[in-house]
Amino acid sequence: MTETAIVAGAAGFLGSHLSESLLNDGWTVIGIDNLSTGATANLRTFRKNPNFRFLKRDLTRRVRLPPATAVFQLASPASPPHYQRDPLACLSVNSFGTAQLIEHAHVSGARFFLASTSEVYGDPEVHPQPESYFGHVNPIGPRSCYDEGKRYAEALTAAWERTKGVDARIARIFNTYGPRMALDDGRVVTQFLVQGWTGAPITVHGGGVQTRSFCYVSDLIAGFRKLYDSSVKGPVNLGNPNTEMSMNDLAEKVRELTGGRSTVVHSERGQDDPERRRPDISRAKELLGWEPKVPLDEGLQRTSEDIQARLKRAARALAKATRSEGTG
Repeated sequence: MTETAIVAGAAGFLGSHLSESLLNDGWTVIGIDNLSTGATANLRTFRKNPNFRFLKRDLTRRVRLPPATAVFQLASPASPPHYQRDPLACLSVNSFGTAQLIEHAHVSGARFFLASTSEVYGDPEVHPQPESYFGHVNPIGPRSCYDEGKRYAEALTAAWERTKGVDARIARIFNTYGPRMALDDGRVVTQFLVQGWTGAPITVHGGGVQTRSFCYVSDLIAGFRKLYDSSVKGPVNLGNPNTEMSMNDLAEKVRELTGGRSTVVHSERGQDDPERRRPDISRAKELLGWEPKVPLDEGLQRTSEDIQARLKRAARALAKATRSEGTG
């Protein structure tokens, strides 16, 4: 029997890569997105696949959903500029949106997969962060719409699993990067690469000593697939513990990668910005047989090439539009 997946957030960075992976393995995929942060351009490589159907739907409102054997909840803004732009929508899609997706999974007898986040750990006091760590989160700060939204989504998923018997999986995603990230995404890898390729100053928040660990998108999607196919219960960290580095070091690496035209400048650091972030992936290694494979330099090169190509296309489109206006 052909598996049918609903992928909520299908036009986003991770949702599009997950949809493509499923389609490549013969799944039928129903992609759902309201396009608030996703883009139909992310669907370009598989939009015409006969096993793919796209529905523009807003999960902050009650929607009718088609039958499926799997429901993947990836619908949420994930970068601070995007979720802080509309914190109420972020909270709503992670609460009400998750509720109606998991209810649909229950009624359909489908397996439910929640894409959660390392942000549930907040500004961690334990390093690296294992799944057993309960976190250090400011519940009313500017990041709380995302942090608490995902924590609630996890609690909701666990409650449905305990009380209703929903077959659920929870992935806690650490910083992920790769092709198809929005150029205005605001997360550090994209921001630095866009600034580097346009010759703008590479902007590091605060002193730049804070760290992140970076996982290439193909590794993360492989982790998704392994977790979905497993019988593992409870949250599982998916990230790359081998790439932890300071923002200053990342800025210098990106500056060199993009030709060295940009200077590095420092700006005010945001409230509740985590000081350190590195996953303990012991559970994923032991229970899933998963660990990341793509080295940071290789992943950055691929991501850099993608961003450079899209910047060039955007520049050509702007030049063409300007010429058209001049002759109109």
